[in-house]
Amino acid sequence: MDIWYFLMELVLLLGGAFLLGALAQRFRQSPILGYILAGVIVGPLLFNASAVNQAAELGVSLLLFSIGLEFSFQQLRKIGRMAFGGGTLQVITTLLLVTLIMFSQVGLPKALTLGAIVALSSTTLVLRLLVDRAEIDSVRGRACLGILLLQDIAIVPLVIMVSLFTSAAADTNALLHMLRILLSIIGLTAVFYLLLYRIAPVLLSEKAFFANRELTVLLAVAVGLGAAWSAHAVQISPALGAFVAGLLLGESPFATQIRADIGPVRIIMVTLFFASVGMLAKPLWFLFHLHWILLAVALIFILKAVIIYGVGRVFGLDNRQAIATGITLGQIGEFSFVLAATARQGGLLESDTADLVISVIIVLMLATPYMIAVAAPLAYRLTALFSRGIPAPQSERDLADMGLANIVLVVGLGPAGREVVHTLLDRKLKPVLIDINPKSREFAREMGLQIHLGDADREEILRHAGISDVCMAVVTVPDPHTSMRVIQMIRRLRPQLTIVARCRYNRYLDDLKSAGADLVVDEETSMGQMLSRNIIEHLQDSSGTILACRLAGQTPEEISVSPSSRESLKEEGG
Repeated sequence: MDIWYFLMELVLLLGGAFLLGALAQRFRQSPILGYILAGVIVGPLLFNASAVNQAAELGVSLLLFSIGLEFSFQQLRKIGRMAFGGGTLQVITTLLLVTLIMFSQVGLPKALTLGAIVALSSTTLVLRLLVDRAEIDSVRGRACLGILLLQDIAIVPLVIMVSLFTSAAADTNALLHMLRILLSIIGLTAVFYLLLYRIAPVLLSEKAFFANRELTVLLAVAVGLGAAWSAHAVQISPALGAFVAGLLLGESPFATQIRADIGPVRIIMVTLFFASVGMLAKPLWFLFHLHWILLAVALIFILKAVIIYGVGRVFGLDNRQAIATGITLGQIGEFSFVLAATARQGGLLESDTADLVISVIIVLMLATPYMIAVAAPLAYRLTALFSRGIPAPQSERDLADMGLANIVLVVGLGPAGREVVHTLLDRKLKPVLIDINPKSREFAREMGLQIHLGDADREEILRHAGISDVCMAVVTVPDPHTSMRVIQMIRRLRPQLTIVARCRYNRYLDDLKSAGADLVVDEETSMGQMLSRNIIEHLQDSSGTILACRLAGQTPEEISVSPSSRESLKEEGG
């Protein structure tokens, strides 16, 4: 293939995604809808079928790598029961119910595969839309986050399960095939663990090296593409290999900054993935089978909404929040494309069945912004039908857990920042730390605190540090220009948050206030005041010896400290 012709196709596809994404944004919809439509409209005009399949496989792999980077076991532990219990119950229940419904018509392997496809919701769409609506910390947002995080973990065993049903697995012993897949995953995990946890930290531990953004971007891209290629080379799902690599990289000490650095790369990954999804659609087939597609969409949405409602009730959500969570997660997500692609390539799903699955997923993903928008009002109306005297609904933001109001964000861990941390701990407040210097990890570890390594003027860094949960931000960075950028970003993300800033040079005092700081500690003025206090304290020595010496015209050594000497000094001074 001519590389320049391929580049032209790629530019036209991204250009179409931009135009249709902007159009979707203009109508207050997610740009992702425009990316999918760009693939549907532009893709078939540019690429042949082979290129479409390869682009889709690479797009899925890159997306799963980026989602693996976003995944955090600390988040999972923070969500707690809803993630481990609720997410597990939702995946297993959906898988079993769909299998029972489809078993008599398509057989057990296909029924289990369809159940696995239906069980997963769209992590990328749901979380992005909830963040944009400032509802990620609401009751519904936390419940959705817990279930989606568990679904992200479930993709690994589900891909292995579907791989066991493929024609390649049927030609070999099932146990041997499973063993080969597990050994391949373990081998890749071991290799990337050594690379990311033993070699990379040694290289990135130097502040100057870690601060070079080009190196962190190159590391992330090389790991993502290398993992996909390595998994393909050992004949397992490239998407699975990329996800495992992203997961390991996302748990490394440098993950927060790497996530921020590859933000532009991740945008391209996501755009290409959703465009490749649209390229898989067959418009004519879609029109001729629209009635079956809409029927499947309705049945799947109702089934998932009911199951997730039940899970929410089991794990403590009230009726309204459980209904809203069920509606929000009533779609099939991008991970399901991984399972569908694996099943299709392995001969497990026929062409018509695969086209139906892909069409249903696309329709449900297109409907997701509307699901999220109407979830809370519709849940309120449904609960109002069955009960009376329900109080007026609060906003989703008002329902967020406010038990984290003692958390203070501290940016910068120099001597000033460390003094702030000690003071906060003495006052029973919980500091969350951001610093660019990798050596600050030692201080954080000694104090038992959480630290995020990276530039605090990046939105991704602040969001991963939990800017939405803090009650105050303290910026102790000495460089005034960096401080201003950090303050402006914090102010944009949290308009009402109290921000305290350190001002190293007096001439930048007004600039820091203009950037959005509520309280600015002027270092030069404060130092002058401290010097003045120390001078006065020195002059007012409690013994009075120095003052008495000056009045008597004698040195301290010439003065006896006996009471009689003090009396004589008073007389001479009198």
